[in-house]
This record gives sequence, structure tokens and C-alpha cells, in this order.
Amino acid sequence: MNRVEKGFLSGALLMSLVAPTCALADDQNLQLKVDELTKKVERLEDRSLSKWLQVGGDYRFRLDSLWGRTVAYTDVNSTFANAENQMNAGFLNNPAGFGPQVAAFQNFVTQMRGTTTFTGAQQFLGNPTNQAMLGGLQNFAVAVPAYKPNNDTLYTNRFGLNLHAKATQDVTVNVRLLAYKVFGSQEDAAITNGGSTPFFADRVGVFDGTLSRVPSSSFLNVDRAYATWSNIADQPIWFSVGRRPSTEGAPSNVRLNNERPGNGGTPSLLVDYAFDGMTLGYAPDIEALPGAYAKICYGRGFESGFENPGNSLNDTDMLGVAVLPVDTDPLRVWLQWNRGFNIFDFPVMKNTAFGNTAPTVNLGDIDWYGAGAMSTLKNIGPGKLNFFADAGMSITHPNNNVSSNAGFQGLMTGNFFNPEAPNDKTGWAVYLGARYDYEPTKTKVGLEFNHGSKNWIPFDPAADDMWTSKLGTRGNVYEAYLIQELNLKPISSYLSKAFFRVGMQYYDFEYTGSNNWVGAPMKISDVKQTSMLMLTPLSVARDIYATFDVKF
Repeated sequence: MNRVEKGFLSGALLMSLVAPTCALADDQNLQLKVDELTKKVERLEDRSLSKWLQVGGDYRFRLDSLWGRTVAYTDVNSTFANAENQMNAGFLNNPAGFGPQVAAFQNFVTQMRGTTTFTGAQQFLGNPTNQAMLGGLQNFAVAVPAYKPNNDTLYTNRFGLNLHAKATQDVTVNVRLLAYKVFGSQEDAAITNGGSTPFFADRVGVFDGTLSRVPSSSFLNVDRAYATWSNIADQPIWFSVGRRPSTEGAPSNVRLNNERPGNGGTPSLLVDYAFDGMTLGYAPDIEALPGAYAKICYGRGFESGFENPGNSLNDTDMLGVAVLPVDTDPLRVWLQWNRGFNIFDFPVMKNTAFGNTAPTVNLGDIDWYGAGAMSTLKNIGPGKLNFFADAGMSITHPNNNVSSNAGFQGLMTGNFFNPEAPNDKTGWAVYLGARYDYEPTKTKVGLEFNHGSKNWIPFDPAADDMWTSKLGTRGNVYEAYLIQELNLKPISSYLSKAFFRVGMQYYDFEYTGSNNWVGAPMKISDVKQTSMLMLTPLSVARDIYATFDVKF
């Protein structure tokens, strides 16, 4: 073997010895790079939208066919407008003859609007000049005969966008944007009454507590926006603040085909109002009381602004305590107490049948008490049965104030130009319902009934009813409905679904003023042609409705 051959053979042997070492080093280096890349991917996944942000929402098309029957009465606002128009017309034709009458009428109205206490109202009405003016006002009375209002086809669109974000460990933010409008209308008033006087106080116009909860415009408004801090101090304590989930609470979710509300909801019989506020809750782990929790809630219904010589209004606030001794899939039980402080007479509304309105006086406080339960029985034939029972009580505590814009009516006291000394009034209501879910075809059939007494007054103006919030009715409401879910595979989330809902509501009103805390109720049968009222009294009403809902 020559020198060249020996050198080649030595090099080959050396390479054969070194090669495994290099391969091992390359493998180790590659593994380090793979591990590093895996960690980067995991970090990116942790920060990806799917890990910290959930997006969902819903769309609903709804058709309502509305019919009702009124009773004859005298329209207060039209009467005053008629008196003013007649006097102004007379003044233009005969300034000397009508001048004193116009001046006297204007002085009468100015004094009336400046009277905001029960004592002052008595003095005002005891004045002989004012008594004479009231007598003369009868000459301009606008009597409205009984009629049957109807709207054969009322179409509405509603779109909601939901966002759930995990900001940090134990801190989340929930947002719901909502737009709700009538086909062919962009009204600030809830639902146009075709030029007639509105029927119910909660549908006169849209205000802060009902924004996007009753039909108004196509604007996408903030319906809910709140942050929640959980596991405070490593304890089952949470704090939540913002625009609250205080609408569509249990047990109304059964009829609306919504998921059962979490620990942020409120009983719909007492409260259905879009509040800005906060909650402090505690959920102890008690074996005998599964899912039990309690919470203290606070909300602001009206911000009065700076106190000054021209503004004596106080903020309207709500305080509530909820105790749920059991909250599981088969059974949910709740106890609730709320108190409303410094209740205003009129909310801030624009472009209503009464023009632009705003609070003018605080009328007093209201206490609410409620207790209810809902349950689900599975394997009832080929489906399951959902049922509930709820009861509520309201107690008003009026102060000495009366609303001058409502003819000296107070918190559930007095009639127009007939003030009543402040006195507490107690009302009550019951709400019962059941829904059977036939699981083979995803068909659900439900029945509901609720009754409200003469002096019943909840805080429910944002409820999902067209005529008026049915749970605030002073009388009886019967409802039957059918829900048919489409048997389609969910894609956007496991909660995604599409369904049709058809039903009918029948209102049997026993007293006036449903969902209105200004003025004392009158028995419907006692309303006469000469009864001066600000709202058109209905004796019965019917709503046949159908919806197409998509939740994603």
C-alpha cells in the first residue's frame, strides 16, 4: 500500500469515527430548535383570539299582530292643547276681549307647573280663581270614545353582538351591543301610536333603562358592558361593575328560549331594566346547598347632576340583595329584596307624544320582595318538562311631592287634579309557567299566566313585550307559544341554534296604569267619559306573534 492509499484509508477511518458524534450534535441542536419553536407556538396560542376572546350574538326577525279595546275617557293633554289653541285663535280675532282670558290661562298653567307638593296642590285647588278656571276647562274637554286600536303587521329587526374577553387571570369583560328597530321607522318613541295618545307609560318613549330593549332605531347601542373580578383573595368572592345584565332574567328565559341566567341575572318579575351599577357576590361551597350564592347589587337609574338653586332633584338609585340557596340544572330557588330610592316622575325621553320629557321631582321610595323557583324534570316521556312559579310584592313609600306635569299625582297616589295625601300602598303579583320539550323533533310547547293586583308596580319597562311589560300588568295575562328548533349542526359554537317561535298573549286589564308609578290606579269599569287621563285606557289587548331567531 503506497503512501497515498494509506492517507486515504486513514482519513476514511477518521471520518467514520467522527460522523456519529457530529450526527448526535446535529440531532441535539435540532431538538433544541424544535423545543424552542414549540414554546413559541404555545405562547402564540395562549395569546391567540380564540384563547382570550369569544365572539357571538343573535339576530331576530319578529312579526306582531296587535289588537285592543279601549274605554271612553277625556284626554288631558288634548284638552289643554285645545284650550290653548281656542284662546289663541280668539285672541287673534279679538285681542281686547280674549286678552284677559289668555293671560289668566297662562297664569293658571304657570302656577300649576310650579306646584310640586301635596300641600301646595291643596292650596292651588282651593283658590277660587283656579277652581273657576278648572270649571271653564271642561268647555274645552276632548272626549275620546271607545275604539279598537289595531296594527295588523308590525315587523321588527333585532341584532345583538356579544363579546367575552379574558383580560387577566380572574378578570373578564363582557359586552353586548344591541340594535332594535321597526321596519320602515327610525323613531325615538318606542312604537308609534299613529297619532293617538300612548297606551302605557313604559312604551311612551325610549330612555336609559329601555335603550335597545324596546324598538327604536338601527343604532348599535351598548346594552351591557361590565368587568368582573373573580376569586378575590383566593375565595369564592366576585365583584362586577358596569352596565349590568339586569334584563331577561329568570324565569323569562324559558319563554325566550335562552340559556339559564348565570349569577349576574335578576328575577324578571321584579326587575327588567338596563341598569348601570355593581355587584358583590359570594358563593360558598356547601354540600347541602349545591350552587348556592348570595350577592348585593347597586344600580343608578337616574343621574340628577349638580345640585344648585335651580336643581333640587336627587339621584334615583336601586339597592338589592339576592339569596339563591340552590342553583343547579334540576332546581333553582331565589329570594330577592330591592329598594328603589328617590323614584323620578318621568324619565328623560325625546320626541314622544308628550314632547321631550325629563324628571321634575322625586316622588319617594319603593320596596320589592320576591321568591321563586324553577325546575326541570327529565325523561318525562320522550322529553323533559320545565316549570316555574314566582311571586312578588311591592310597597310604595311616597313623600309629600307630586308631579305638576301629571296634574298633582304622586307615587301611586291621586288622580288628575285630585291629589291624594301620601300613603303606602302594597301590591302583589304571581307568575306561573311550564314548557314541555319534545326532544325527538326539538319542539317546545309552553303556557304562562301572570296576575298583578291593583297596586302592583315592578321595575320592568325593558321587558320583551310589545303592548307593555306583561309582568307589570294590573290584571291577568295569558300566553301560549310553540318553539321549533331547526335540526341543524351548530358550527360557530355548541350553543348556536336557529328556531321559530309563534305564540299569543292576551291581556285582561282590571285597573289602569299598568307599569306606571305616577298616580293611583282606577278600576277599568269605573272609567267614565269624563275621567281625565294622560294615557289611553285599555280593557283588553291581544298580540299574536312569530319570530325567527338565530343565535351564533
